[in-house]
Amino acid sequence: MSGIRVVEVAAWTYVPVAGAILTEWGADVLKIEHPESGDPQRGLVTSGLIPAGAVNHMFELPNRGKRSVALDLKSDQGRELLMKLVETADVFLTNFRPSARKKLGIDVEDVRAHNDKIIYVRGSAAGQAGPESERGGYDMSSFWSRSGAADNVSPEALGYPVNMPGPAFGDVLGGLTIAGAISSALFHRERTGEATVVDSSLLALGAWAMGPTIAGAHAFNLEGYPKTTPDKAPNPLVNTYGTKDGRHITIVMLESDRFWPELMTVLESPELITDPRFDSHAKRAQNNVECVAAIAAGFARKTLEEWKIALKDINGVWAPVQRPREMVTDPQVEANSYIADLEDSAGTAFKLVSAPVQFDEQPGDVRRAPDHGEHTDEVLQELGLTMDEILEYKISGAVL
Repeated sequence: MSGIRVVEVAAWTYVPVAGAILTEWGADVLKIEHPESGDPQRGLVTSGLIPAGAVNHMFELPNRGKRSVALDLKSDQGRELLMKLVETADVFLTNFRPSARKKLGIDVEDVRAHNDKIIYVRGSAAGQAGPESERGGYDMSSFWSRSGAADNVSPEALGYPVNMPGPAFGDVLGGLTIAGAISSALFHRERTGEATVVDSSLLALGAWAMGPTIAGAHAFNLEGYPKTTPDKAPNPLVNTYGTKDGRHITIVMLESDRFWPELMTVLESPELITDPRFDSHAKRAQNNVECVAAIAAGFARKTLEEWKIALKDINGVWAPVQRPREMVTDPQVEANSYIADLEDSAGTAFKLVSAPVQFDEQPGDVRRAPDHGEHTDEVLQELGLTMDEILEYKISGAVL
């Protein structure tokens, strides 16, 4: 992406993550922020979501590597400067709603009037058409809840739908989707000379993620998708089991006839290999509750660390159920440079997960997020403005 410039008028996580990924791939991403308020996510420290005095990791994640340019788009001067930047850009990236884009004069036709070859990219909660095109949304609402994901992963006995696995779970997936779409649009423009309008939404992402389940529910006319608990897994070799120390291991051995003897050997229960209740996939499915109990008893004999050693060389697929912080020291994560070591502008060290794509076996160029308006002067000077001219804009309040 070296040589590609992105002008981003967006806030929070979902769409800005796309810009962040593009910076890792070499693009110059200009994050446009209001001179006074900036991206609302900068203020999360005051709401207790970021430890006081610590790195604002929730801002760093979707804004890594960008340059911050503080412009007041409600002012004529601020909008004029924005359009000068648009003239130099390849991509315009936004998550503003249709009415806000129209009010600020940054809709497709406004931007294309200054650069007819720019790729215009919109991310939204529920799409640009339909009765809810003006409604906002977050990943927990539009991606997680509305798509059926929350319902599908929640055990009936729980009595309520579970939350997402963590903050911005759907946002970061959606940003990756948009970054890929931008790459395709740039390739299309290079081949044809045509600039496209790219659209994605959290609702579309949720539908895509739940695609097999949605198709199956429709095909079988199911109001609710069948749910199981670990003690009643239909295929006992695709399940999660507890260890002696209260941790868990997940096994995914879809070809159960192939892996049954190996699993029973490592569980030190060789007598179960030929047990008439369990000696075929069909019988294990028929006697699944008893089979699950037998496997569970085997895993309960050792701790997680002991199982990591015992299972190390088996052919069947398994994984420890890790806690998020354990990912930082996971040997595979470290070997592949999946997490980067950074410092914020104050010199405070922190870690940030890299984009999940590498080129030529090299991790992306992960850099810290910018301070509010940090690059305003630098970028405006690149447009040819003198410091005296920039100072006049600062005095008027059009820039920071």
